[in-house]
Amino acid sequence: MLEDKRIRIVTGHYGSGKTEFAVNYVINLAKSGKKAAIADLDIVNPYFRSREEKGRMERLGIRVVAPEGKFINADVPALPADINTLLQDESYQVVLDVGGDAAGARALGRYYPHLKDADYDMFIVVNANRPNTASSEAVIEYIQDIERAARIRATGLVNNTHMLRETTVEDVLRGQRVVEEVSRQKDLPVKYICAIERIAGQIPAGLAGEVFPIKMYMRPEWL
Repeated sequence: MLEDKRIRIVTGHYGSGKTEFAVNYVINLAKSGKKAAIADLDIVNPYFRSREEKGRMERLGIRVVAPEGKFINADVPALPADINTLLQDESYQVVLDVGGDAAGARALGRYYPHLKDADYDMFIVVNANRPNTASSEAVIEYIQDIERAARIRATGLVNNTHMLRETTVEDVLRGQRVVEEVSRQKDLPVKYICAIERIAGQIPAGLAGEVFPIKMYMRPEWL
């Protein structure tokens, strides 16, 4: 994680768990002693936005950039000017939580002048239990749509195949087969294999990618 590029762009189809991954990632950065920030660029999905965990993250010293006031929960393309500051301030390790379809990625395209030559990674989060990303062909088509809209290239894959708290090791391994096939076809590395903490230690060794234990910050126990 600490060897990734300074700017980490996180995107994924609806239901991929990309926001959960983004929040876990930035919290891990902060706990490792890094000066960390997260920017919520999700202007498409009004549910499970990273801004909802602003209080928790700020208590850990994480800078949270997201719409405020009357726009905090608005489903409108209102993006704070502070995002430009984060992209240019090299003292920050930055996570950008981006909307999960081509329309959401167009918001990222607004920052193309800052990103095209920047030190960035763009991670594609995949949940192979979702119908829109259940096959390598579907994931590749999704990646191409995102790259066209954002005007930058994906740099890595994140296997986040899950069934929320009911996730099994077999769920994760099913997703791993899909992302490893995408990796071969697109020449993209598998960066992380996400698994809820209960099963993270059961993921077999030797798979492509680093096992990334996930805490479920975005979903309360009753969901």
